Amino acid sequence: MSNYTQRVLDGLKERNGDQKEFIQAATEILTTLQPVIDRHPEYERAGLLERYVEPERAILFRVPWIDDQGQVQVNRGYRVQFNSAIGPYKGGLRLHPSVNLSIIKFLGLEQVLKNSLTGLPIGGGKGGSDFDPKGKSDNEVMRFCQSFMTELYRHIGKDVDVPAGDIGVGGREIGYLYGQYKRITGLYEGVLTGKGLTYGGSLARKEATGYGLCYLTQAMLKANGMDVPGSTVVISGSGNVAIYACEKITAMGGKVVAMSDSNGYVYDPDGIKLDVVKQLKEVERKRIKEYVSAVPTATYTEGCKGIWTIPCDIALPCATQNEIDEASAKALIANGVKAVGEGANMPSTLEATAAFQAAKVLFAPAKAANAGGVAVSALEMSQNSQRLSWTFEEVDARLKGIMEGIFAKIDAAAKEYATPGDYVAGANIAGFLKVAEAMMAQGAV
Repeated sequence: MSNYTQRVLDGLKERNGDQKEFIQAATEILTTLQPVIDRHPEYERAGLLERYVEPERAILFRVPWIDDQGQVQVNRGYRVQFNSAIGPYKGGLRLHPSVNLSIIKFLGLEQVLKNSLTGLPIGGGKGGSDFDPKGKSDNEVMRFCQSFMTELYRHIGKDVDVPAGDIGVGGREIGYLYGQYKRITGLYEGVLTGKGLTYGGSLARKEATGYGLCYLTQAMLKANGMDVPGSTVVISGSGNVAIYACEKITAMGGKVVAMSDSNGYVYDPDGIKLDVVKQLKEVERKRIKEYVSAVPTATYTEGCKGIWTIPCDIALPCATQNEIDEASAKALIANGVKAVGEGANMPSTLEATAAFQAAKVLFAPAKAANAGGVAVSALEMSQNSQRLSWTFEEVDARLKGIMEGIFAKIDAAAKEYATPGDYVAGANIAGFLKVAEAMMAQGAV
């Protein structure tokens, strides 16, 4: 790593040493950018990296709400607006007890590059709260969302910052948030994406991240003389991304044999019955262990980590950050995994990523592989601006084209600046170059 990139990273660690997830993401990005810095010494003179790794603003606020017992509860709300060089801030809202400033900053930093890779005019941001919607009534979730938006509305707008969903934020939560924004501002505008189809949402939005993951993974396989049909697939998670990754990879000819949630995982050697998973997760909001009640030939195991000991050709981690550590990566490698596509945000540790790359496993990093969700969010913004609604097929075709375009970009950047097949470096470099050029053109803002 060059003196400049190392100096910037050292400064980040000194100022943000307690923010481990943010430092992890920054380390992975900065350690791949030396070839770019070598070709562009003007970036150092402009202090570009120092500007790039600091968010333009970070907003922290309290969120008081009343539970069904009439008790006042208080959570923390966050919105980190990281970089607007190529467009308004765009990124999800996460509701989960683990949410803190470090996680929101890591997600925001990754989002900048992810959004850049889509080729669409959107900057990077992220937000959320340590509120846990699990086990809460609809009325409790509604009261929380209304309180959250009562502060957030001051900082967002269709041409300023357009949040979307993430972990814990689905159609129900987006609806409550949008209703409160409209109630306060009197504006009917595309200020949130992931909306219901009756009030400005886009067809294919809920499928987008999972479908996009499969489109990019397939493109990566084909570029390396392989394909999906006949492959055995393991998918972690059973939320929106995992469900629709399972749907698409199965349609492509793969067989998904395992899925999980935060409690444990199910293994079905005959292939996961997606209709059962959808009923459990999308309708009944139950745990994945209930799968074995409907499919007695399947087995359930407590704890999530063991899912990566199941032999597979393709692994699609779609649950949460750092779910694959070095030991899990080595178990996958020992069992013959050929490709890993990251559906969650940063689901592999730095050590796990290094292990995959050392073993020549095809590895598609999250900022490229899971960009389908934000890509269709941006397409939803376009439809809202034009007061149009595109067909499912039209949106899906655009999504497929965007994801194949992302793979082409990261493949080309890896070949030009790093090592052919190093898609981590390729994604970081391809995403960064567009943002850097925009920042320099605007006076390195």
